[in-house]
Amino acid sequence: MHTPIHSRSEELLAKYCKKLGVDFPEDPSSWTLEGQKNPYYCAMVEMFDHYVGQLIQYLEETPDPRWPGHKLIENTYVILTSDNGGMEKVPNEIITDNFPLDRGKINAREGGVRVPLIVSGPGIPAGQQSNVMINGIDFYPTILSWTGTQKPQSQILDGCDISTLLRQNPKTGTLVKEKGGKARNSMVWHFPHGVAQQSTLRRGGWKLIYNYMPNRPQLELFKLYEKYPNPSERVDIEEAKNLVNQFPKKAESMKKELFARLDAMNASYPYLNPSYKGTLAGKGQVCSVVKNGKNGSSIWVQFKENGNQVARGQIVYTLNGNEKSEEWYVTPGKIKGNRLSGSLPQGATHYFFNLIDEKNFLVSYPVPMDMQSAGKTKPKGLYSLNALRVNKY
Repeated sequence: MHTPIHSRSEELLAKYCKKLGVDFPEDPSSWTLEGQKNPYYCAMVEMFDHYVGQLIQYLEETPDPRWPGHKLIENTYVILTSDNGGMEKVPNEIITDNFPLDRGKINAREGGVRVPLIVSGPGIPAGQQSNVMINGIDFYPTILSWTGTQKPQSQILDGCDISTLLRQNPKTGTLVKEKGGKARNSMVWHFPHGVAQQSTLRRGGWKLIYNYMPNRPQLELFKLYEKYPNPSERVDIEEAKNLVNQFPKKAESMKKELFARLDAMNASYPYLNPSYKGTLAGKGQVCSVVKNGKNGSSIWVQFKENGNQVARGQIVYTLNGNEKSEEWYVTPGKIKGNRLSGSLPQGATHYFFNLIDEKNFLVSYPVPMDMQSAGKTKPKGLYSLNALRVNKY
């Protein structure tokens, strides 16, 4: 279910208030009772189930015009899934609790990355449950296989064809093959922004979480399953037992693999915000900007170091400043002495300078709105309002 959580059916709301043992809500704008007690959420789930049921019923009752004597359902694959784990709450409203999974949407724990998945169709044995790792990017190559469609040669697919797994034995992970024919045994999640600030590696039955936020343990290691990739047994999908101290070598090995894979993807990593109101070591020693200039497409900024050494710099620019959907690009700048310089492409309208120091603090000039707010409120407006303009008029 996606927000907003609401229902137009008084009958359904009353039904679930009775089932949950809660009073009928007087204020539809909020729900503050903790746990799996939100009747609006329950009503939405039943409505969703109702409409999915109508779709399936249509397939079961409608003849297939291409296959006389058969119904559409006999020639149809159905995939029911979600884009992320369930949202547990929003401001002023508790939606649900993803128990036994920890956390929910916008988090790399299982409550955020583990999603519903039901697949049915020709050749798929019914009534089976699987612990095999599957990703949404697997659906496209699987559909190509089901339909006998050749993959366009120009496409590079990260997903795997899971049709063999579904047809032969959904409980055996070795049937999920990567491009070279090797069984897939790992996945990576990278969520370096927002309230998450995490990267994750799943290898077999083990899962490592790397937390970038300084107020969290940097590494968390969990054993989700035993005996993976063969038919596996659930151990700790609740992620209740951090095993980093018991298995330090495994944690370090998985951390090394995680960042090798992220670097190979040219992944972006988070930085520390010097405008953060809390305590961060080295926050008071970040550099300060002295002056800046522009000559044609060449731009520069001069800075003063105040304890932390500036390690590298970036130019951030947009080609469509002041438009509703601004798109920003990052390109490396050149550091020489106390000066960061670079050049803007033709058509650039606005730009920022980024200075990153040895302690991973990022100083932007000018300071964009969300760094000024330091995460306390979600800023509104265009980034170009705070940026330097290519043309003053």
